[in-house]
Amino acid sequence: MKRKLTTAICVAGMMVSIAACGGGESGRESSDTGADTKELTVWLTVDAQNNWPELVKAADAAIEKKHPGITITHEYYGWPDKNAKLDAVLATDKAPDVVEMGNTEMLAYMVKGAFAPVDPAKFDNSDAWLDGLKASVTYEGKTYGVPYYAGGRVANWRKDVFAAAGVKSTPKTYEEFTAALDKVQKKRGDKFSAWYQPTRDWYAAMSFVYDAGGSIAVESGGEWKANLSSPESLKGLTEFKNVVDTYMHGDKTKDESDRYIVYGQGKSGMIFAPAWEGATAAAKENDKTGKLAGNVENFVLPGPSGKNLPVFLGGSDLAVPVKSDAQTVAAEWINAFTGPSGQKGLIEKGNLPNNKTDLATLKDDPATAVPATAAESNWFVPMAPGWGQVEKAQILQTMLQSIGTGKQSVEEAAKEADAEIDKVINTK
Repeated sequence: MKRKLTTAICVAGMMVSIAACGGGESGRESSDTGADTKELTVWLTVDAQNNWPELVKAADAAIEKKHPGITITHEYYGWPDKNAKLDAVLATDKAPDVVEMGNTEMLAYMVKGAFAPVDPAKFDNSDAWLDGLKASVTYEGKTYGVPYYAGGRVANWRKDVFAAAGVKSTPKTYEEFTAALDKVQKKRGDKFSAWYQPTRDWYAAMSFVYDAGGSIAVESGGEWKANLSSPESLKGLTEFKNVVDTYMHGDKTKDESDRYIVYGQGKSGMIFAPAWEGATAAAKENDKTGKLAGNVENFVLPGPSGKNLPVFLGGSDLAVPVKSDAQTVAAEWINAFTGPSGQKGLIEKGNLPNNKTDLATLKDDPATAVPATAAESNWFVPMAPGWGQVEKAQILQTMLQSIGTGKQSVEEAAKEADAEIDKVINTK
């Protein structure tokens, strides 16, 4: 699905209002209030409105059957303006009862007590939630949301480009993979990117870090500490630099925002990206080569460790604002929407499910085997209080650009990034 998740930057007025609620209200379990409500307000993004409105109606019907006479109101928002509107309403007494959040947006709101804790046992398949999604709704041992659906990253290459270099099948090991890239790079020359890998793409870079056993940060004794300059993390960053130095011959100051456009221009042989990007590059309006339709192929990217490269697991979560007067019914609506029938519908629309049980079934279908297999090995950002307060992507992007352009060594850039992260990572 084409959309970009962004980290929430909380509006000061909203956060002051939430803090004023006090520990008593923010600690209420959703089962304590609103069981006899007559109204429910659900905020979702336009993805649900445009792509699976029948699933919304089915969840409504389940709640209306259980609570005769209830009125359910829906509002839909685009990703760019969603959080500003949410922040504004959370500063009032008119909070919605259910809100959709990008999973990287959850942390800042959980830290400030904006969402009510929920009992995972009351939600279907909660014992099998995907690790990265489960992490996104968990803070200091409590659960503040329910995973909705997921999206991962896969490799996508041009079969014609690799076939012309003598590569007939997708690689199963990292050695096979780099050997294939070497053949393409040699054949096409240094004005072509065998792998178009934007330097500032921290999602890809951190996949190499986690594959090597490193991490962005680690927790010990309730305190978080940046970990990019650990030996394991440096190993992953060094391999990422090798990829960029060897196969990326585009602008090394760019991020991944227009990657599918560059790919569609025929300037590269492959990308590592959200699963929708390859198909979008091959769409008629983006394919400037006229050769991509039916000629691009997704595959699971093998990592240097010998295992599949772990991928950042994006997606959406559903949460209940702490100011909601209908917390019990809000939780019931979420379960009706994200339960077995809802997951089946989301899968049919091309999404990955929120749980390992359903994900495993997709591995048997050639149409879904690649993204399902790739998503099995995943990582997520540190759930440290300060991570949600500042746009940490800027720190990581600055580090990666310094590494990719040769401004700093891997060790120097990682040490500097660690120092910046440590300034804020434990700040509430």
